[in-house]
Amino acid sequence: MQIAISGNIGAGKTELTRLLSKHYGYRAIHGQAEENPYLNSFTEDMRRWSFNMMVYSLYANIKQLSELQASGESFIRDRSLYDDACVFAPNLQSMGLMTTRDLNTYTKLFEMTYSLLPKPDLLIYLRGDVPSLIRHIQKRGRDLENSIRLDYLTNLNNRYETWAENYEGKMLVVDIDEYDFVEDREDLGMIINRIDAEFNSLFKQ
Repeated sequence: MQIAISGNIGAGKTELTRLLSKHYGYRAIHGQAEENPYLNSFTEDMRRWSFNMMVYSLYANIKQLSELQASGESFIRDRSLYDDACVFAPNLQSMGLMTTRDLNTYTKLFEMTYSLLPKPDLLIYLRGDVPSLIRHIQKRGRDLENSIRLDYLTNLNNRYETWAENYEGKMLVVDIDEYDFVEDREDLGMIINRIDAEFNSLFKQ
């Protein structure tokens, strides 16, 4: 069983991954952004290093997913490849931080490599409005997120919504304004019940 959790910065992907991994006994897989050798260069000159940053991230994610697939383990993954390819890369291009040529090349690489791997059995999309995301970001106090701009989060949110509307696969949408799964165990329980219902429908197919 492969579950991926998608959502904007501050949506709670890491926390939900941890909680669901504990509940189901699945392996928790977290993003590898901090291990990207282009990260520091990217933060200093985003226009120069955006393509390198995204291509390395694609490589690292494909490598990790291939190894997990070969292992046969059930896992829950914090973020999916769709986050980069369908949200973050196009957003960089729209902001003038990645050329259209580079975006097209990156997209072709994504489509070619991702087609070799199965889609997640279930993709959980954490939806939240921008004020909620900002509250979560401020609460956790990560240095790299302190300077995130309101318009940047808003643009990402719009792209996530467009992607979610057109996603072709099993998706469970969780509104973070409705479910406080970190602080409220009943809310977490309701999410688990919804996931179980999705599991049941998968096994019946």
